[in-house]
Amino acid sequence: MSDPSGSAADKSVQVKLVLLGEAAVGKSSIVLRFVSNEFQANKEPTIGAAFLTQKCRLEDRVLRYEIWDTAGQERFHSLAPMYYRNAQAAVVVYDITKGSSLEKAKTWVKELQRQANPNIVIALVGNKVDLVQPSASSSSPATTPEPEDEADDATATPGEPSAGGEPESLRQVPREEAEAYAQEAGLLFFETSAKTGEGIVEIFTEIAKKIPIEQILASSRGGAGRAGAAGGRAGAGRTEGGVSLEENGSKGKDACNC
Repeated sequence: MSDPSGSAADKSVQVKLVLLGEAAVGKSSIVLRFVSNEFQANKEPTIGAAFLTQKCRLEDRVLRYEIWDTAGQERFHSLAPMYYRNAQAAVVVYDITKGSSLEKAKTWVKELQRQANPNIVIALVGNKVDLVQPSASSSSPATTPEPEDEADDATATPGEPSAGGEPESLRQVPREEAEAYAQEAGLLFFETSAKTGEGIVEIFTEIAKKIPIEQILASSRGGAGRAGAAGGRAGAGRTEGGVSLEENGSKGKDACNC
């Protein structure tokens, strides 16, 4: 797809998005899959936050996601407001094989709803569906656990079965429970696998549909500044790419730089 020009270019908008969640739930793997269509089996833990960008096209709009991937370790919690301040969207991630990670996700949601932009679009994402048997949310089982993206939580998930055990026994968070909570709290909801790519693009597609783009454009014309500005530059580098969020659009490193 060629680069947009003319009136389409005038409709481009920057969207600041932050990823939050407990350590080792796969936040960095999700954003790496979205930005580069890659999965790293031995990903280094995030320190502070990493900054990545992705240009996306949805119908007649070009969105430039400015993504702050925050560290999940508790010692970095106090830095989070610096990254979600003025964010238009947040992706709060939990691990479906670790029940406590959903409880932590709920605390992040409460904090965002209390302190962040009142119009922020929040998506609740249950990651690692590749670790459970095929279901409505997972098309194929995996025999190798998805690696953690945080070194502090590198230990095995409690309750993990032996080599001959059934993968489904790994699931500690029923989809119905998390989905009901998301509906009650007014959140978008997804179950994903950063390892296989299942559900990843859908997160950002649905967020893009919910973003109040006209308000952002009006603020930009009024001199409000860049949507992606944050109060610091702590992070693990910058990555930029592009995808099409239109139905049947291509994905990955070689996708359209919108």
